[in-house]
Amino acid sequence: MNNAKVTLENMNVHFDSNHAVKSVSLDFMENTVTSIIGPSGCGKSTLLRSINRMHDLVPSAKVTGRILFDGMDLYDRSVDPVAIRRKIGMVFQKANPFPAMNIYDNVVAGYKLNNRMRRNESDEIVETSLKRVALWDEVKDRLKTSAMDLSGGQQQRLCIARTIAVQPEVILMDEPCSALDPIATLKIEELVEELKERFTIIIVTHNMQQAARVSDSTAFMYMGEMIENGPTKKIFTTPEHKQTEDYITGRFG
Repeated sequence: MNNAKVTLENMNVHFDSNHAVKSVSLDFMENTVTSIIGPSGCGKSTLLRSINRMHDLVPSAKVTGRILFDGMDLYDRSVDPVAIRRKIGMVFQKANPFPAMNIYDNVVAGYKLNNRMRRNESDEIVETSLKRVALWDEVKDRLKTSAMDLSGGQQQRLCIARTIAVQPEVILMDEPCSALDPIATLKIEELVEELKERFTIIIVTHNMQQAARVSDSTAFMYMGEMIENGPTKKIFTTPEHKQTEDYITGRFG
């Protein structure tokens, strides 16, 4: 029985004449963490952004093939991309809290866009979301202060809290720790491990050790192509392709 949450079927992404992602087929299983690894410019982030239709905002972008979410074709004309982005949240490389908002309002910003809410409901969403990202105890006494006063690691956890506040089913993470120090990185990795109980997580990372630590499955991309994918332990210990082995062992990349 296939319990894939997201399935790519022969997916291609073009930006004018640049063929950025080439005929990729891949299943992302429910309540697991999948890492996408590969050298810079290989198409990892492009693939990730295709999953919640962020390329709709780029005039030169063209996505072909199929991306299925619970069996539904995300690029079908009847599908509302805004609704998709509520179900498939995104956490970016650089933490991007809304600078004009305090911590409290940052958490509920996405939820308020889509729902009318009472104050007690809002309070509950803020507390629950911040607890899930292990930030509540650090900020509960200063919820009305600027989100920009937080450290980089705290800002990234706040952005994850904002993402999960709207109750998505999938969380896409594009190099979420690349700007963080080792301690903040460890906190995010521990958080990913906890979040997969509720969410399906797809993470793009350059950090081989991180991929090995946090993911159940790993997919290796090179020059826009999916070279190999499978259980993380197998990819890192007995890869089938020499390119995969060369990348993981640091011979290139």
